[in-house]
Amino acid sequence: MKAILIRVHGAVCVRPAHWRGGMETVDMFAPFLLLAILAGQWQCDNQSAIFTEKDSKMMLHIPGVLTPEQVTQFRQRLAQTDWVDGRASVGAQGAQVKRNRQLAEGSPLALELGEIVSRALMANPLFFAAVLPLRILPPFFNSYAGGQHYGLHIDGAIRTPKNGMQSMRADVSSTVFLSEPDEYEGGELVVVDAYGTHEVKLPAGDVIVYPSSSVHQVLPVTSGERICSFLWTQSMVREDWKRSMLFELDQNIQSVRGEHGDSPATVGLTGHYHNLLRMWAEM
Repeated sequence: MKAILIRVHGAVCVRPAHWRGGMETVDMFAPFLLLAILAGQWQCDNQSAIFTEKDSKMMLHIPGVLTPEQVTQFRQRLAQTDWVDGRASVGAQGAQVKRNRQLAEGSPLALELGEIVSRALMANPLFFAAVLPLRILPPFFNSYAGGQHYGLHIDGAIRTPKNGMQSMRADVSSTVFLSEPDEYEGGELVVVDAYGTHEVKLPAGDVIVYPSSSVHQVLPVTSGERICSFLWTQSMVREDWKRSMLFELDQNIQSVRGEHGDSPATVGLTGHYHNLLRMWAEM
């Protein structure tokens, strides 16, 4: 069969010459191309790169995880508490570049507010689809002001909480913003990945999710105060490129279902999603 080379998210694939779709349609059909490749109907010179290459990092903005009322409640409670040196929760390397304050790990207030954050995340369909959470470490809370910052670093791979919970692998990092962007200057979360440098500063109640293997930093807060919650999740699927693939497939299935209902194609694609998850999930 005559074939033509096309590029799908960094992977060079062979497709039939009778394909009439332009390059603008390739991303839309990427999940279906993946399924065809897995079925052996298409060939690709770098199958690990379908959707996103192995060294890519998927970042996701999830709006409105906490309600405005919850944010107000959190801010009122946090305004009345004592903060400790943020270096208490990191190793020697992190301590050299970390300058902030946080709630003491395992304190009653941290556990109370952290439980609300964890429940809100687990109830959020977008978070669940993107992260595929197995375990969530009890969330932390931090504050940056007066030039405080956190220099370039990578989060530790293994987290051991002080509440007796078993150690877990940190696959996905999340930051829950509790201050509005206009309440402080600076303080952007900067994440470096294969596609460049990304600065993140979100409305209160919103969440940014990114792989824990990412190099990142928090820029100095030059005025005002930046208050956030942050946490780590162990995913059922440890590799980011596999989670990215499953997430894109899930979102496309939702689109197909919205247009065509539970058609045979929708049911078939859903089955392929679950079979991929069955193959990759670690419990």
